[in-house]
Amino acid sequence: MKSYTRRKLAGHPEEVRALDGVSFSIFRGTTLAIVGESGSGKSTLAFCLACLETPTTGNIWFEEKDIVKLAEKEKRAIRCQIQLIFQDPANSLNPRWKVLKILNEPLAVQGNLSHAEMTSRAHALLNQVGLPIEIEEKMPAELSGGQRQRVAIARALMLEPKLLILDEALSALDCSVQAQIANLLVELQESLGMTYLFISHDLAMAAHLADEIAVMSHGRIVEQGSPEEILKEPQSTVTLELLAAVPRMSFSHLQAPES
Repeated sequence: MKSYTRRKLAGHPEEVRALDGVSFSIFRGTTLAIVGESGSGKSTLAFCLACLETPTTGNIWFEEKDIVKLAEKEKRAIRCQIQLIFQDPANSLNPRWKVLKILNEPLAVQGNLSHAEMTSRAHALLNQVGLPIEIEEKMPAELSGGQRQRVAIARALMLEPKLLILDEALSALDCSVQAQIANLLVELQESLGMTYLFISHDLAMAAHLADEIAVMSHGRIVEQGSPEEILKEPQSTVTLELLAAVPRMSFSHLQAPES
């Protein structure tokens, strides 16, 4: 559970539960999609898993360790293995740095590799995410949205994480670029054995990428299953509303579940 205290101008403070009884597992090399509308608790969940927020109660198990109970020094080591990619690549990249410095910065903080070794790894990852080496000299403002998101993905991979959390990482891109990045994520998962937590409000894209989908509403998981189960036999009104919001898929045969 993750709760916050909302203070009012008058009266007693009010407890707001951003996450309430959320429980799931992600298997190595697979993708779990968390789908829900704005305010459903998706981003709070991402921040807790990435050790950027601490749950009020409960446990988060990663590599057989409960990261909630770890000391700050131990959490820093875990953060290297769990990388978070945000919605807007323009805001997640330092606008004053060239691409090469952006890529090298996570490893520079670690201090374990020489500049030549970091640059060699940066070049390999630029190639892996489909960008030319020459882009290393460009500033983020000189790149397209799709290029910036590829750089963000490459930066996240510099530390060789075991879990990649994509928090609405495709929603700021147009449809054609979304498809390109989605295909890139599939290719990287196949080649690197990556594990993804894909957070989105787009049920169609979640179904395309995920092995399993969990639907969230008001801080709770209201439905969970395979993409086929979620698309063909929705069990909650929230899921049906998300399905109806996808214009490129037809769900006219679906009936609203019993309330």
